[in-house]
Amino acid sequence: MEVILNVVGIDVSKATLAVCYSQQTRLQHTEVSNSKAGFEQLVRRCGVECLYVMEATGSYYLALAYHLVEQGAQVAVVNPLVVRRFIQMHLGKGKSDRKDAQWLLRYGQQQRAMPWQPDDAVLVECRQLEQVSEQLIRQKTMTLNSLEALQQHPVVSAKAEQHLRQALSRMEGQIQELEQELVGLLERHYAREMPLLCSIPGIGRKTAAMLLLFAKGFAQVETYRQLTAKAGLCPREYSSGTSVRGKSRITRMGGGLIRSKLFMCSFSAKKANAACKALYDRLVAKGKNGKLALIAVCNKLLKQACAIVKSGIPYQPDFARISA
Repeated sequence: MEVILNVVGIDVSKATLAVCYSQQTRLQHTEVSNSKAGFEQLVRRCGVECLYVMEATGSYYLALAYHLVEQGAQVAVVNPLVVRRFIQMHLGKGKSDRKDAQWLLRYGQQQRAMPWQPDDAVLVECRQLEQVSEQLIRQKTMTLNSLEALQQHPVVSAKAEQHLRQALSRMEGQIQELEQELVGLLERHYAREMPLLCSIPGIGRKTAAMLLLFAKGFAQVETYRQLTAKAGLCPREYSSGTSVRGKSRITRMGGGLIRSKLFMCSFSAKKANAACKALYDRLVAKGKNGKLALIAVCNKLLKQACAIVKSGIPYQPDFARISA
C-alpha cells in the first residue's frame, strides 16, 4: 500500500526559499535562506516524512535537494515548463514566490512525481568539465571571428592580432586538456561500456563518452525511445483536420549537444555502419531528403548504443546487416 506523504512546495531562488506546507489542514507559508542553516531550519519545521517538490532552477536547487535526500526525505524536481502548464491548466492568476510555492505543493498533491536521486559523483564532475569545455569552444569561435574581422581592416594592429592568436592558442590547449580529462574519467569509471560503444562504426571515443554522460551510464534506460526523446530526436507531427498539413519535424526538446554530435557522427555512420547505411539508402531511395535520412541515422545510432550496452555484445556487422 502506497503511503501518502505530506507535500511541501518550495520556490527556489538564489538567496531564499519560499516554502508552502500544510499544518492541520491549513496552508502555511514561510521563508528561509538558501543555505545550510536555512535547510536545517526547513527540516526542523517540516520534518523528513514529507515529499519536497521544487523546480529545476539552474544550480540553485542542487544543494537543497542533496541535503534533503541525505536527511532521508523524498524529493521531486520538476521541469519548470510542466509546472507552468499545470498553473495555466488551473487558470492561475498572478505570480509571486509564495504563490509559486503553493502551486508546487498542489502539483505534488495532484500529480505523481518521480523521486529525485543525486547523480554519481563522476557524472557530476564530468558534466562540469563538459560545460566548461563547451563554454571555451564558444569563446574560441568568438575569438576566431574577431581575428577574421580584424584582418579585413586596411590597417591591422600587430599587438591586437598577437593577443587574439595567443588567446586562441591558450583556449585550444585548455579545451584539449578538458576533453582528455573528461574522456579519461569516463573510461575509468565505465571500463565495460566504453569499448562496447566504440565498437559501433561512426562512434569514436569522445562521442562514446558524451553518450555515457548523456545517458548516465545507461543504468536507468529501459528502451532507446527514452534516449531519442531526451535528445529531442523524436518526430513531431503537425496536422489538424483536412486543412492543416505541416511538415513533421523533430522536437528539438532536450540535449542539443548530444544531438549535434550524433548528427556529425551520422556522416561517417552512413558509410561505415551496415545498418545505418541500409537505412540511409532506403530513405533516400524513397525520395526523402538527405537531412531527414541523417536524422534517422542518429536515431539508429542511439538504438544500437542502447542495445549493445544492455546486451554486453560488441557491434557485429553481419547481425547489423540482418536487423537493418
